[in-house]
Amino acid sequence: MKTKEDILDLIDEEDVEFIRLQFADIFGNLKNVAVTPGQFERVAEGRYSFEGSAVFEGVGDVTLYLKPDLDSFVILPWRPKHGKVGKLICSVYTADGEPFELCPRNILKKNLEVLDKEHLDAFLDPECEFFLFHTDENGIATTISHEQAGYMDVGPVDLGENARRDMVLTLEDMGFDIKSSHHEKAPGQHEIDFRGDSGLKAADDVMTFKFAVRSVAKGFGLHATFMPSPIQDAPGSGMHLRVSLYRDMRNIFNASLETAEYFAGGVLKYAPEITAFTNPLVNSYKRIERWKVSKKPAPEKSLVTICDDFGERTVEVRFPDPSANIYAVISLILRAGLEGIKEKAAFESLKFKGIPGNLKDALINASKSSFVKEVLGEKFTETYVNAKFTEWDEYLNTVSDWEIDKYLLKV
Repeated sequence: MKTKEDILDLIDEEDVEFIRLQFADIFGNLKNVAVTPGQFERVAEGRYSFEGSAVFEGVGDVTLYLKPDLDSFVILPWRPKHGKVGKLICSVYTADGEPFELCPRNILKKNLEVLDKEHLDAFLDPECEFFLFHTDENGIATTISHEQAGYMDVGPVDLGENARRDMVLTLEDMGFDIKSSHHEKAPGQHEIDFRGDSGLKAADDVMTFKFAVRSVAKGFGLHATFMPSPIQDAPGSGMHLRVSLYRDMRNIFNASLETAEYFAGGVLKYAPEITAFTNPLVNSYKRIERWKVSKKPAPEKSLVTICDDFGERTVEVRFPDPSANIYAVISLILRAGLEGIKEKAAFESLKFKGIPGNLKDALINASKSSFVKEVLGEKFTETYVNAKFTEWDEYLNTVSDWEIDKYLLKV
C-alpha cells in the first residue's frame, strides 16, 4: 500500500512536475485534470473539487470531489525525462464525503462488497482489441491503413509491429504483466493481452491500457481506436474478459466445473439485459450482427465459454467490446455470474433468447431490468439509458453516406 509520503518521495526523486487526476464518466470515458506537486497534499485528502454538471449529466449545480487511489500512482513513460508526469486514478465523492452515485468506480466497489460478503474475490484477465489508423496532415484520425496483414502476420506485412512493440514495453514500464501481443484478423487491427488482477484493479488497468495505447500510437503518427467496427465488412474489435472467483486463495472454478457452468449460465441468462452496457454504441451492433452470422447455428455457445489453461479454469465472457464502461461491465458480469451460482443456472440447458440486434432494443431491455437497476443503481441506469436513447435518436436523424449512395441517383 502506497502512502502519501511514499508518493511525495517518488515525486521528488523522479522530478515529477505534474500529476494527472483521472476518473471515468458514466460512459467510461476517461477524464482528467493536472495539478502540480504542491497541490498533492490537498489532492490526497480528497479536497480537489470540480463542477459536477460539467461531467455528469442531470446532476444540477453540485460540487464534487476527487479522492485518489494512492496505489494507482504511476509515472507516464512517454512523457519528458525531466519534468515528468505522474497519474492517479480517482473516485468521485460528494461534499459530505459520500460516494457519488453516478461514479462508475464507486458502483464497482459497491458490487465487489457483495462478493466479499460471500467471501469471494474476483480476478479478471482482459483481452483488448483495437485498430491503428493513419492521421491526416492536420493530425485528424482517418480510417486509412496501408497494410493488408491478417491474423498473427509478421513484419514487414504487419506495418504496426513497431508501434505495438513500443506499446508493450511502455505498458511493462507501468507495471503491466503482458501475456502476448499480435496482429488481429482485419487490416490495422491488433490485440494485446495482459494478466489481470482483482476486480477494481483490473478495471483501472483497462482504463490505463487504453490511455497508454492511444498515447504511444500518437507518437507514431497513428490513431488507436477502440471503436468496435470501424471498417465495413471486416471483423470488429472485442474485449474478452476471463473471470475466476477465489475463496480462501483457491479458484472455486477449479474445485467445481459445475460452479463455473452456473456462473457462465448466469452471465448468459442476463446477457440480453446488460448488452446496452457491454455493447454501448450504435456501431457495437455492426460487430455483433457479423459475429452472429459467423457463429451460426449457435452463437450463444461463443458468447460465454469455459476455458482451462494448464489447470486454471476461467469463464470467458466474449460479447463485450472495448468501447464499454469497464467498471459497469465488470459489475454486471460478476453479479450475473453470482446470481447464476445461486440459482444453479444450467449453462448447457439454458433456454437462451439471444442478445439484442441494435442499441434501441438493448436500451429497452436495460430500462425494464430490475437486475440492472439493482447492480448499477436506479439513478445511474436512468441517466445512462436516457443519454443513450438521445444518441439513438441522433443516429436515426442522420443522413448516412450509405443512404446517399443507395438512393440519390435512383429516386
